Amino acid sequence: MSSDSGDGTQVASSSQPSGSRRPVYRVETTGNFWQDTREAFKRISIADDFQRLGEIPCARNSLMSGIASGVGVGVIRVMSAGFLVGSHWAVGTFMLVSLGTWTVCQRNIEAERWKLQKVVEEMPKRFIKQKDTTTDPSGGS
Repeated sequence: MSSDSGDGTQVASSSQPSGSRRPVYRVETTGNFWQDTREAFKRISIADDFQRLGEIPCARNSLMSGIASGVGVGVIRVMSAGFLVGSHWAVGTFMLVSLGTWTVCQRNIEAERWKLQKVVEEMPKRFIKQKDTTTDPSGGS
């Protein structure tokens, strides 16, 4: 189902076209900080990361919110305090809003996953209770 590509990654070999195979990385470490860091930097591919940006949950919405608020605050600060101060405010606002909206969105996704997991765990119990009440209409005696 998956094949090892030799560089510490496992590539899923499903029915997807060969160009869209996404690597699934193992979480194993060697215990050596520098060797693990070197391996982590080998896995970074800026071009691939930007191409897959739309697939990352919450990335598009958080970046768009950050860009819009950064531009708004930057323009207002440029008019009142000068270009350098305004650009600093724009970048700071972009970072703060982007990280904030991404964190809130990720928390909402995690809460939804937790609720879904609870529903899936409770479903068999509900089915068994309904089955018991339909087979024993006298109330248990």
